[in-house]
Amino acid sequence: MSTLAIPPLNRVDIGVCTFRRPELEQTLRSLAGLVLPEGVSVRVIVADNDTSPSARPLVDRLCPSMPFQILYVHCPVANISIARNACLQNSDGDFLAFIDDDEEASTNWLLLLLKTAEATGADAVLGPVRARYGQDAPDWMRRGDFHSTAPVWVGGEIRTGYTCNVLLRRGSPAVAGRSFSLALGKSGGEDTDYFTHLHRSGGKIAYAAEAFVEEPVPPARARLSWLAKRRFRMGQTHGRLLASKAPLTKRPIQLALAAAKAGFCLLAGLVCAPFAIKRNRYALRAVLHIGVVSGLIGLREIRQYGELEAISR
Repeated sequence: MSTLAIPPLNRVDIGVCTFRRPELEQTLRSLAGLVLPEGVSVRVIVADNDTSPSARPLVDRLCPSMPFQILYVHCPVANISIARNACLQNSDGDFLAFIDDDEEASTNWLLLLLKTAEATGADAVLGPVRARYGQDAPDWMRRGDFHSTAPVWVGGEIRTGYTCNVLLRRGSPAVAGRSFSLALGKSGGEDTDYFTHLHRSGGKIAYAAEAFVEEPVPPARARLSWLAKRRFRMGQTHGRLLASKAPLTKRPIQLALAAAKAGFCLLAGLVCAPFAIKRNRYALRAVLHIGVVSGLIGLREIRQYGELEAISR
């Protein structure tokens, strides 16, 4: 790894939660090419969420060729929150970064996250995830870039986040002692829940726009049905978080607003029917708001992780 100078730190841990993904090898190899600040060392924590330690042979094979230590942790329950919490519990660096096991880090990824953390004093720094589409993806999907991830700004600030590209300041009061919800470890939304409560406790979330990672979109995910399921679950999580913050007397207003937004998006989608990108974007927004209604009335969030995730690949 080559180095560039920024204010001195000690070590950064990088957490990679994995579940039966051979793409983990490319993720680890991309981390081996990172440009690092002078004096900063990296350790990678691989948290294997499979029932059997299926990722261990791959990790053992790669360890001798990697320029960093890899700590392998077996978390034998298909619950992503258990794996994320294992990374939190085993990290003792100044910062802990997360990257998904099917993503590839850009060369300056960690450097730019650290620079933003130092410049802003933020408790968490998000970076973008750039989708990489195959030739089998529909044209409207590739042109509309429906799978890339970036934070949502509300009132000039970021109020929640995600774990597919993030840096956490471990010494922050908003981070120390905080864990991912086990109840959401099979449905997803555990990262939205985590960062929403981090922000509500006074934590600051910043954004490093150039600290990108790339994520290939496999054929199973290059479908409108997959995107709709994802948006619905996101809406469920948002609705549940809205319900947890506001008094019960405001629930009818919240429900009416979400239903009205869903109706508007459905109508807009019909108006834009000849235009695939706009039509599908409005349709997915409608599904999101229907999910909000579901979350507000307390319906259980749909399951996405574990065996079902493996089958969908």
